[in-house]
Amino acid sequence: MAHPLIPQILDLAAPVAESIGLEVVGAVFHTNQRPPVLRVDVRNLTQDTGLSDCERMSHALESTLDAAGIIPDAYVLEVSSPGISRELATDREFVSFKGFPVIVTLAEPYTGQQEWIGQLIGRDEAAIHLSQKGRMITLPRELVAKVQLDDRRP
Repeated sequence: MAHPLIPQILDLAAPVAESIGLEVVGAVFHTNQRPPVLRVDVRNLTQDTGLSDCERMSHALESTLDAAGIIPDAYVLEVSSPGISRELATDREFVSFKGFPVIVTLAEPYTGQQEWIGQLIGRDEAAIHLSQKGRMITLPRELVAKVQLDDRRP
């Protein structure tokens, strides 16, 4: 379950990222650590996300969060890139990663199987489309719990 401050944090972080040419792709607040750790994942829209992107976002976001005062206690801010094994969510990601190996996890089994692995063909309003060794697989979108890039293969 996401921390209740995450929507506010994302609302503050998105314009900060946009102003420096980045996009916020997610945030997690680990309050079980001392001090708590707020991790914000960003992506550079024009090139691979680098350490300098994360540093720029960290400095810009830190002052914005401090000014807003929504996190009352001490915390650690980590800004990072989401990496290759992340979950696909946006239409843009489904287009960008067409042809890549993915793992589709369903909320319940479909034709006897709950996890599907294949090459991403795409998604539409009704389904996620995969290729398994040249065979087209269509998975009902309402059953899909998550789609993530499969980095276990060469």
